[in-house]
Amino acid sequence: MLQEGQTDLNSLFEKYMNNERIFKNKDVLRHSYTPKELPHRREQIETLVHILVPVLRGETPSNIFVYGKTGTGKTVTVRYVTEDLIKISQKYNIPVDVIYLNCEIIDTQYRVLANIVNYFREESGVEVPLVGWPTDEVYTQLKKVVDMKERFLIIVLDEIDKLVKKSGDDVLYSLTRINTELKNAKVSIIGISNDLRFKEYLDPRVLSSLSEEEVVFPPYDANQLRDILMQRAQEAFYDGVLDDAVVPLCSALAAREHGDARRALDLLRVSGEIAEREMSPKVTEKHVWKAQEKIEQDTMEEVIKTLPLHSKILLYAIVLLDENGELPANTGDVYSVYRELCDYLDLEPLTQRRISDLINELDMLGIVNAKVVSKGRYGRTKEIRLNITPYKVKNIYRFEETLRPLISVSMLKQRRLFYG
Repeated sequence: MLQEGQTDLNSLFEKYMNNERIFKNKDVLRHSYTPKELPHRREQIETLVHILVPVLRGETPSNIFVYGKTGTGKTVTVRYVTEDLIKISQKYNIPVDVIYLNCEIIDTQYRVLANIVNYFREESGVEVPLVGWPTDEVYTQLKKVVDMKERFLIIVLDEIDKLVKKSGDDVLYSLTRINTELKNAKVSIIGISNDLRFKEYLDPRVLSSLSEEEVVFPPYDANQLRDILMQRAQEAFYDGVLDDAVVPLCSALAAREHGDARRALDLLRVSGEIAEREMSPKVTEKHVWKAQEKIEQDTMEEVIKTLPLHSKILLYAIVLLDENGELPANTGDVYSVYRELCDYLDLEPLTQRRISDLINELDMLGIVNAKVVSKGRYGRTKEIRLNITPYKVKNIYRFEETLRPLISVSMLKQRRLFYG
């Protein structure tokens, strides 16, 4: 017998289990999904195939660098082509291995080398721990395990710019020269980058050893995004659940974001999830607009979590001013509160000039709005407003040990900080 106020969880789950089904296969809308066809990427596919086909003739292909903004189909196209290469190589009994590494996660030379060695652990019996070995020893083991037999090894380094910016280009130098130290195996690299200026970060000796070919992915336009979404929607949703306006709206909104197919897929997936949660039999434009708002909020939260410490303290100073009704504020007002927060945390504050730069960075990220306005004969000043609710910022800071003490800080009208 349920007491007053208690809920039968079984009935709750059954309620959601038995409501109208929206998704046939939601995974089709994930970034990691590789579709059977890739609309509007035929030229890039043909280029990659042309560069990699020497493998099937027993020749070492060129290294490849793939460039393009986020959501232009770089990773999915590389996966599509390399998966087909594996199938064809098996048909003709040509040993080909493809190792895919996400350099946003595997972001040091040691981790890259260790992951390559560990890919062959079953074959070689060698496993490198995540930390602890000298890097030279890991590289020696890599050469041994790769060269155990004749094979072609293609190493895909996705978001390679993150690796180079954090850890330098030594790992690229090693991998591009490794073929001179191997007797049986042949190694090629495919680097994928969102940064069109990526090569500017590389040492000339690395550039000279790359001998790479470049493949550039242009952004999608709204019509191309609509074709991509229509293809995925047929597999992802049950017939008749999408209003006719949903796919065009998702495409148009994503086209504003530099033709980002990932954004378009996220919008379509989240729209369906919201419709399902509301127990709606159809996905409508209303759900797309709600999805847009949710994704923007989620993105903003992720950006705030990754801000440097002093940018987070600066943001909290603006939050306090907002809660006290003192926005818009100028840089001097914000800096005054920021300094007091630094004192409270026992940190050395940055200079006002540096804080002015950080305010501009927060403005570029869309977290605050910093608008320069004219005050007539009093000159020009920067008016700072907050673009996110104070509650959201506080909720993020609650889970950060360094910043959690700030949650207890409030501000009095006299502009003095009160701790309590």
